[in-house]
Amino acid sequence: MQKTLQGDDSERKKGAGAMDEHKETLRVGSAVRRRRRQLELTLAVVAGRSGLSVPFLSQVENERARPSMRSLERVADALGTTAVELLAAADPACTVDVVRADDQVSLAGGTPETHVRDLVRGHHQLHVFEYVGDHDEGREFQHRNDELMYVIGGSVEVEAEGRAYRLGRGDSLYLTGGVRHRWRATAVDARVLVVAVGEHIEAVDGGRH
Repeated sequence: MQKTLQGDDSERKKGAGAMDEHKETLRVGSAVRRRRRQLELTLAVVAGRSGLSVPFLSQVENERARPSMRSLERVADALGTTAVELLAAADPACTVDVVRADDQVSLAGGTPETHVRDLVRGHHQLHVFEYVGDHDEGREFQHRNDELMYVIGGSVEVEAEGRAYRLGRGDSLYLTGGVRHRWRATAVDARVLVVAVGEHIEAVDGGRH
């Protein structure tokens, strides 16, 4: 029997309101649908792989629900890609996008103190995320292009290429493309800014295009 994540229904309700507000700046549902159809997968298969329900996935694809970052990562895993790539493939709708201080997306299964905000939404060359609170330390990342982590507050520990780095407020860590890494918050008030070059951007000698 297919199991779905707890909080899936509540997330769908919260996501619907968020999508109404941001539907002109983030259309990741179309990217999810294109990727699924490219792989010739049904919603039921993606639901089984991700642990999310078919109705919720259908609402995401039809832009009637906005997935949390945790849910988007699960969908990306089910589709053999990454959340960053799905965001990069999202349909662009405007070139100027204001993200307000209270625009917060709670992580599925987390607490009000654990959330992530998309500071750059849609199909752009740059992706910026603000993580607040704890983080899934068991998840390993490996991005195609370069990435910068900047600690706004609190402290975190980053494991990269077999070495551990402790970062405090004001510290930053630069990772070149292809470096495997994972990180965790070591303080309850941790706030981290992650800036990454879009996965669709190809690095070349002498610059990027």
